[in-house]
Amino acid sequence: MKVDGIRVFIPCKNYELSKAFYQALGFNLTFESTEICEFVRNECSFLLHNHYHEGLAKNLNIQLSVLNIDEVYQKLQSLCGFNIRFKPPKVKAWGSVIYLWGPSGELWHITQFDTE
Repeated sequence: MKVDGIRVFIPCKNYELSKAFYQALGFNLTFESTEICEFVRNECSFLLHNHYHEGLAKNLNIQLSVLNIDEVYQKLQSLCGFNIRFKPPKVKAWGSVIYLWGPSGELWHITQFDTE
């Protein structure tokens, strides 16, 4: 089997709010319909699904690997009105992580891996 990609469908309570949040975070909206839209940043992409299931949203964990976690933290601090919450970067044995709960409760592990 040849595989050339894998993407997650992120459920959302409020489709318009979630779309605005991910655009404000820096993702590009490349496709949109009433049920689904695609966000892309560099070589990474995900799908936002205009459907909400509380159990799925509150148990969904997504890892986003970044090169500069402090830059992401500053960006998150500048965002308001999106019903999100996040914790400051936490140092781990392998690098650093920010825990970000998105507009529908989805948990992002924004990570910067040590390169040394």
